[in-house]
Amino acid sequence: MQTSHLEIARDTLLSPYSLTDSSIETVFGDIMTHDADYADLYFQYSRSEGWSLEEGRVKSGSFNIDQGVGVRVVSGEKTAFAYSDDISLPALRDAAVATRSIARAGGNSATKTTAQNQNSRAASSRSSSLYTRNDPVSSFSDAEKVRILERLEQFARAIDPRVKEVMGRLSGEYEVVMVARHDGVIAADVRPLVHIGLTIIAEQNGRREQGHTGGGGRYDYHYFTDDVLRNIAAAGVREALINLDARPAPAGQMTVVLGAGWPGILLHEAIGHSLEGDFNRKGSSVFSGRIGERIAADDVTVVDDGTMQDRRGSLNIDDEGNPSQRNVLIENGILKGYMQDTLNARLMKTAVTGNARRESYAHIPMPRMTNTYMLGGKRSKEEIVASIKRGLYAVNFGGGQVDTTSGKFVFSASEAYMVENGKILYPVVGATLIGNGIESLKHITMIGNDMQLDSGVGVCGKEGQSVPVGVGQPTLMIEGLTVGGTA
Repeated sequence: MQTSHLEIARDTLLSPYSLTDSSIETVFGDIMTHDADYADLYFQYSRSEGWSLEEGRVKSGSFNIDQGVGVRVVSGEKTAFAYSDDISLPALRDAAVATRSIARAGGNSATKTTAQNQNSRAASSRSSSLYTRNDPVSSFSDAEKVRILERLEQFARAIDPRVKEVMGRLSGEYEVVMVARHDGVIAADVRPLVHIGLTIIAEQNGRREQGHTGGGGRYDYHYFTDDVLRNIAAAGVREALINLDARPAPAGQMTVVLGAGWPGILLHEAIGHSLEGDFNRKGSSVFSGRIGERIAADDVTVVDDGTMQDRRGSLNIDDEGNPSQRNVLIENGILKGYMQDTLNARLMKTAVTGNARRESYAHIPMPRMTNTYMLGGKRSKEEIVASIKRGLYAVNFGGGQVDTTSGKFVFSASEAYMVENGKILYPVVGATLIGNGIESLKHITMIGNDMQLDSGVGVCGKEGQSVPVGVGQPTLMIEGLTVGGTA
């Protein structure tokens, strides 16, 4: 019989430090007072590594091991939090005392301190894991990891002689987490994560342009087969070569068609964050208090799904020990709900959605996205592009910013084309999309049947915490977006 996540977590996080069932109970005895609504302990062990390739050589490598425990108490709207990188009963009890002191002082704060039970109620869990439990860091030798980057460079340089520089980064992470809650629930997860990032610099007639791509997910390094590496290399080289022939982007208000897959990052930033429970509870989101209202075009359905197999944003359990879920946020244009953690669900008198996430044991959880995407429609990509009278076809995106209070966003397109009368004329550089998330949802006029998820590269930042996420969408037509250009 295969060892369970909880058994692995106990062997990794409790047994080496002589922690027992009664130890956990003692800590909760120290924490819980008559005015505490909730308390949890979040144990984490992680090891991670990174390898970088430049100028044909792997020039740097890094390796890190971290472990610790976070102790949290929630009373009303107040959160008291302490953490320690020492997993021991004295350190846990010190953290418990610190949280009680913070709670008595009032307000939300955090501090660092220095110094499972067969009868415990296990959190409900799915019958099988959403991803492998193999440790990427130990799955390959160092020489084999270096070889992955070397093959990636070889594949990229073989595509076109205009490729002048290839920069790659390979990273792997292995996490074991365990959550113990004051209500007796205990849950654990074993989380692998691998990623490759690739930057291509191509040159033609003295002009240099870049292409960026990558891939990964909750696998070990066996995921990076030659076929996967060839596809990653081809995507990066393709973008760089296209931009060598690109013209300055025009400016003005026009029809914009967004490509499938990674352009879903605009949906994630401009819409997704505004549907997280904390922003809506505080009334700072443009969607606050609007459940049941029409906020988008009729065919728009947006989902956040943490249960997708092997995906970068997937979780067997969230960081409060609740099973991840598939949550419909917008259905046929109607706002159906927000993403919730325990605190916000309790205060908003609604259900927990399995969206509590934290960067590490040294951070408090908050409502966060997992894999967020828009469902496909009925139109083909070709039909949508052919219907453009004059506009921009933005196939891929770079960075962007969004204001969750107003919904305003700014995003740069890394691969885009000028289109007139249904014909793609030429690629453009310097195109920036400017708009408002809630208004853009209403002006979606065509939705493709080609829904696609990103290749496994997303990282989401919120209040200083970064977590891996997934995004996706089909080809979309949006009327009346403002394009900032250089022409």
